[in-house]
Order: sequence, then C-alpha cells, then structure tokens
Amino acid sequence: MAPRFNNLDMQAHDIWAAFSLLSRLPVPVDHARSGARGARAAWAYPIVGAAIGVMAGCIGAVGLWIGLPAGMVGAFVLAILALLSGGMHEDGLADFADGVGGGRNVAQRLEIMKDSRIGAYGAIALCLALLARWSGIAALEGWALIGALAMTGAISRSAVVFLMYIMPPARPEGLSSSAGKPLKSSLLIALFIALFISILCAGLWGILIFALSFLGIIPIYGLAQRNLRGQTGDVLGAAQQCVEIASLAVILAILA
Repeated sequence: MAPRFNNLDMQAHDIWAAFSLLSRLPVPVDHARSGARGARAAWAYPIVGAAIGVMAGCIGAVGLWIGLPAGMVGAFVLAILALLSGGMHEDGLADFADGVGGGRNVAQRLEIMKDSRIGAYGAIALCLALLARWSGIAALEGWALIGALAMTGAISRSAVVFLMYIMPPARPEGLSSSAGKPLKSSLLIALFIALFISILCAGLWGILIFALSFLGIIPIYGLAQRNLRGQTGDVLGAAQQCVEIASLAVILAILA
C-alpha cells in the first residue's frame, strides 16, 4: 500500500510526480502512478516552486557575491528559472494572452491557445512579464534573493492549485482536464506549505506577503472566466506568472 501521512490523501511519490510535471529535473517518477494520481498530487506543487526558486536564487546570490552587476544576475536567474521549469509557465502566459486578445468567441480563443505559434498579444505579455520579473529580481540584494525566490516560487504554485480548485476546465480534453480537480485537502495543504515557506523566509511578514501576492490571480481569473468560461493549462501558467510578479512586488515593497 502506498505510504500516507496522517490519513490524508498524500503520498510521498506525489512530490516526484509534481517535480516531473512542473520541472525538467530528473526525478525517480513512476509515470503511470503519477497519471493516476492527477490533481491529488497538487499539494506538492509549492515544494517544486520553492526548490526551483532556491536553486536559481543560490546561483544568483553567488553571482552577486563575486561582483556581477545586478542586471546581469537578474538575467541569469530568469534563464535558470526557465530552464528548470521548461518555460511552461511563460509559454502558458503567451498562449493565454494570444487567445484572449485575438479570439472572438470561446471556441476560437481556445483554438488560438492550442496554436504553438506566438502572436503579438503573446509576445507583448511575455516581454512585459519578463521585464517585470527581471526588475524585481535585480532589485534584490545578496542572499535575500534566495528567500525571495523560494517564497515567490511556492506562493505562485499554490495559486495554481487554488485556480484548479475554483474553476472548471474550459475544454473536455487537455492537461488541466485530465488532471482533474484537486481535493479540498490538497488545496489546503498546498496553501499551508506556501504560507509556511513564506513565514520561514520572511518571519511574520511572510503572512502579509502570502496574502497580498494572491491579488495577482484576480486579473487572470476575471479574464479566463469571462472569455473562456474556465481554466486550461495556459490559464494556470498565466496565473503563476502574474502571482510571481505580484509576490516580487510585495516583497520589495515590504522588505526592501
């Protein structure tokens, strides 16, 4: 029988499943088992976000320590984050912007979002998001970069779980639909993990950072609900990017 903790629907393998889905890191995942678990493994998403943030933050902190310019370090960190995640969230943001900006009805918007080519709306959204993230990362000093990226990684991935829970899939097929809806317990555990990491990195200020960062999900939720009547993998990627930007902004406003 698969190991469980405190009678909750949690399995240790869920962590590897989350890493396999949200990163390019080689992990000992059983893909059949991972597929069967689906959204029930979503509680582990913030762990993946925090781990990716810590890895990129450590490399960035070393770059600052040896005297590299903050702007160059910011660019390196963005590249590392994209490499570790496979750029899936950035791709989702671009596709979401193209669909919402270019389609005239739900079916057309969803069809545009499936197109691998990037359009004007997607390019603009992606460039603005990268600029905002680069500005925030470049403004962080020294080893504080590690804690900040751990927080933004965890909070933004917990926001993905939140959106998966409150919004139905916009199409009957696709990654989001096949994964299913997370259990309420999975959502609460994901939020708790993200909050715990925030408090660990920023003390009691972490509670405020966690809460205010979720404001970044509001525009994505509104646009997706109005234009798509639900969420897709691209919507979730766009939400992750917006919450990450909001989290960086809140961290700089409170702690800088």
